[in-house]
Amino acid sequence: MASPSTVPRIAIIGGGSRGHSYARALHTLSSSDPPINATIAAIIDPIPHKRREIGESYIWGPADRPPHAWEEFDDYKQWISYEVERRRRVTAGEVLDEEEHGADGVMICVLDEMHVEVIRALGEAGLIGDKVQNGTAMHVLCEKPLATTLEDVMEIYKASSGPSGLFSICHVLRYSPHNMLLRDLAVERRVIGDILSVEHVEPVGWWHFSHSYVRGNWRNSATTAPSLLTKSCHDIDFLLWLLCSPPKSAAAGYPPHLPSYVSSMGSLKNFRRSRKPHAAGNATNCLSCPIESECMYSAKKIYLERHLQNGDTGWPVKIVASDIEDIYRAHGKAAAETRLLETLAEDYDASTSREEVQKRPWFGRCVWECDNDVADDQIVTIEWQDDPISPLTNGNGNSDTLKGRVAKTATFHMIAHSLAQCERRGRIYGTGGEISYDSKTITVHDFAKGTTDTYHPKQMGGGHGGGDQGIVQQYLLAIDAVKSGRENVSEAQREYLGCSLEEVVRSHAMVWAAEDARHERKSVNWKEWWDRVSER
Repeated sequence: MASPSTVPRIAIIGGGSRGHSYARALHTLSSSDPPINATIAAIIDPIPHKRREIGESYIWGPADRPPHAWEEFDDYKQWISYEVERRRRVTAGEVLDEEEHGADGVMICVLDEMHVEVIRALGEAGLIGDKVQNGTAMHVLCEKPLATTLEDVMEIYKASSGPSGLFSICHVLRYSPHNMLLRDLAVERRVIGDILSVEHVEPVGWWHFSHSYVRGNWRNSATTAPSLLTKSCHDIDFLLWLLCSPPKSAAAGYPPHLPSYVSSMGSLKNFRRSRKPHAAGNATNCLSCPIESECMYSAKKIYLERHLQNGDTGWPVKIVASDIEDIYRAHGKAAAETRLLETLAEDYDASTSREEVQKRPWFGRCVWECDNDVADDQIVTIEWQDDPISPLTNGNGNSDTLKGRVAKTATFHMIAHSLAQCERRGRIYGTGGEISYDSKTITVHDFAKGTTDTYHPKQMGGGHGGGDQGIVQQYLLAIDAVKSGRENVSEAQREYLGCSLEEVVRSHAMVWAAEDARHERKSVNWKEWWDRVSER
C-alpha cells in the first residue's frame, strides 16, 4: 500500500472493547492480500492493564522490550501535549520526523460522553480544525455516536471545520461487504428501479440489551443518551445512506435527497420495576435473589454459566471485570470465577449517592431494579417527498430529474426482546422489484422478469459483519492517499470514506428529531426542525 515513510501511524485513545477491536483490525489488515500496513503509535488509557493488553499484542510485544515513553499514556491530554511538542521540534528542525515517534491519525474510542472533550482538546491544540498549525492536521476516526447531545454534535462539526484532516465516524454498517453490495444493487445499479419503501429491523438480543442498556454504561439517557442514539444511530445512518446520500456516480456537489418528515413511537416496556416477579421480593442483586436459579436474566447465568465457564473471557465478561483475562491466564478459571462473582455481588442501596450510582455499571443488579430509562422497543418512520433536481420538462412525472428522488418511506424497528442478536434484516420495495436481506444473504426479485437472484456476500471476521475492519481499511487507505500526496483531504474523504462530516451530523440529528417526535407524539417537519436547531 505505502512506502515505509508513508505508512500511517495511528494513536488509539481508549483501550476498551472498541479500541481493542480497531487495534485488532489494524493488525489483521497488515496480513491481508494485498497488505494494508499501519503502525499503532500509542495507546492512551488510564487503566494500566488495558494499555498493556493492546501494547503487548500490537505495539511493543509481550517480551521484546518495555514500552517507550511515547507508546503509552494514561491521559489523552498528556498525549496531545507530547504530539504538539513533537511537531514543534520537527518544524524547528531540531529533529527529523522519522526520529520522533508521532501519529498521523487518532482513533477516539473513549466513552460516548467523552468524545466531545477529546475532539475539543484536539482543536484547541491545533491538531484539527481551523487552528491547525504547520498545515498538517490529525486524521480522526471517532467511535459512534459522535456525541451524546445535539449541541455537542454541532460543536464538533464547527471544531472540525477549516483546513482540517480526514474525519470519519464509525458508522460501520456502511463498510461491511454485505451492506456495500446491498447499496450497490439498490442505489448504484437500481436493480428494483426507484426505491419506494424500506423496512429495517435491528433485533438487539434479549440478554445483550440487559447487559448494555439495563445494567451497563448506556442504561440511562441522563448520563449517556437515548438507546436510539447509543445503539441504533448505525441504523438511522444506514437508512439515510440508502435513501438520502447520492450515488457514487453522481458529480461532486450533487444534492442529497433530504427527508421531509419523521415520526417515532416507543418506550421502556419490560425492564421496569412494575414487571418484577413477585417472588423476587425485595432483592436488588441477582446473587441474593430467591429466584435467581429460575430467572433468565440472572447475571450469574449470563456471565458465569453462559460465558466464563465455557472459557470465554472476552465480551461481555471482560466488560464486567476488565482484568478477567489477565486473572484467567495467570491464576486459572477458578480465580477468574471468584473475581467475576465479587464484581457481580456489588450493589447499591438507599444510602448510595445518585452520583455514585450513575458513574458506573452494576452488572449484578436485578434488571427490574436498575436506574435505566432508555426505550427497549422503538419504531421510527422517515418520509421523503418528490424532490426533482431541476424543473420537470416532459410533463409526465417520469423525467430523470426524479431518478432516485421520488417520494418514499423508511421504517426502522429497534427491539430488545429477540433471539437474534444484532442480526439486522429488512426489505426494500421498488418500482420494479423487491429486495429482502438478513445478515448473510440478499435476495432480489424482478417483477417484470419473474426472476429471483440470491447473493451471498463475503462474510468477514470481526464485528458488524466485517464493518469494523472495513472502516479501518478505508480510513488507512484515505490517510495513505493524503500522506503520499496522491489526493487532497476532500478527494480522499469522498473516494475512500464516502461519508462527509455533514452526513454524519445529519444522521445524528435525525435521531434527535425522532426523539422529539416520540416525546411530543407528533410528526416532525425535517426542514423546519433543522432550520430551528441549527440556529442555536
